[in-house]
Amino acid sequence: MEELTAKWYVLHTYSGYEQVAKDNLEVVIKKYHLEDRIFDIVIPMEEVVEEKNGKKKLVSKKLLPSYILVKIKYADDLWHNITRTRGITGFAGPKGRPLPLTEEEIRKLHLEKTVVDSDLKAFDRIEVIDGPLNTFVGTITSVNLATQKCQVNVEMFGRETEVELDFSQVRKI
Repeated sequence: MEELTAKWYVLHTYSGYEQVAKDNLEVVIKKYHLEDRIFDIVIPMEEVVEEKNGKKKLVSKKLLPSYILVKIKYADDLWHNITRTRGITGFAGPKGRPLPLTEEEIRKLHLEKTVVDSDLKAFDRIEVIDGPLNTFVGTITSVNLATQKCQVNVEMFGRETEVELDFSQVRKI
């Protein structure tokens, strides 16, 4: 049998059941000892600015409602384990068959963490180049090399707000 490589696939869920489907799939992984075949389950989220009662705030919204993403070493024997999981209606692909995501789709959905070689440090001025705060300018308050994240003060809605950003989302100015 050829060595399988882990790829990202899209699973369709019932509307509003993304978290239920994820939790149930995690139970299936443990029950059938699939830890060496199913590696990651993601509900794609995005940060958006929402206005309510005249106040703006940053909230998380589902990027792809009714879908979850899984990184698996797929073979036909997994199909029944996954599609029979409560909350999951099947794979998103031709005739419900699995179709792995392309490199471009993986990059756009930020599924794989790209390690950024960075010389960012506290008090550096940066511009946000990706995400909901795109084009915002701010000042780094702290840097965590291990997680590849930095805390940044940006001016939002007329006041300084601290946000956490990935190194890949900022560039020094």
